Amino acid sequence: MVSAVAGALFALGVVAPGPAAAPPPRAAGADGDLTPVPTEPRPPQLPADFQGTGRYIVRDLGIDVPFTWQGRDGNSQMVAGGPEHPIWFTNLIYENTLYTLTYKWPNIPLFPPRECSKVPGFFNRQIFNDKLKTSRFVGPEILQGERDRHVDHWRVGVVGGSTVPGDFFRFPLALGDIYVDQRDPTRWWQVLQFGLQNLFDPELDEWFTMDSFDHRPGQVTLPDRCPPPTS
Repeated sequence: MVSAVAGALFALGVVAPGPAAAPPPRAAGADGDLTPVPTEPRPPQLPADFQGTGRYIVRDLGIDVPFTWQGRDGNSQMVAGGPEHPIWFTNLIYENTLYTLTYKWPNIPLFPPRECSKVPGFFNRQIFNDKLKTSRFVGPEILQGERDRHVDHWRVGVVGGSTVPGDFFRFPLALGDIYVDQRDPTRWWQVLQFGLQNLFDPELDEWFTMDSFDHRPGQVTLPDRCPPPTS
């Protein structure tokens, strides 16, 4: 269950079409003049090649550790913490397969080492991006820090059960708030994830915030203990 839900959001965790070439729609003002109607910005998209550094934060556990997120040729890898930190894990999209491997986590024994979880089925960046096409636009915001970042705030969810509106059974699996650069939705600055993919945390939530994010190809390495990717 944990691995499957992790795949739903990829730690959440879009190849979206750009605006049409036609001019934006216009609305008539009180004086009869035509004024442009605001259009919704493009939703987040995960580029094929990128490098990002930042912090991974679990506030209820007091955890704030280094975080990297890198992509190369459509494969991508998140790494939070390391051997010298209280947590250490990696999530990957690698050759059409989703993996998650936890090396360290509070109250999780180090020995025997945990297995690398390979989520069954076919999963890649395109599938992840297609899910992000369903994101809902929350609005423009400013992330305040050492430097203010003008971002667009999006929300995407994964819900189990019926997809028909009305009184039908359904239950939430995961929710993600994604903050991307207003000028470039392929540049990610912050993500809040909440859901069953975070079962190791009592509050079921986690943050990662980026200090840098650029479009140079990164380094993606499948750990030795992970099984071969889906053929």
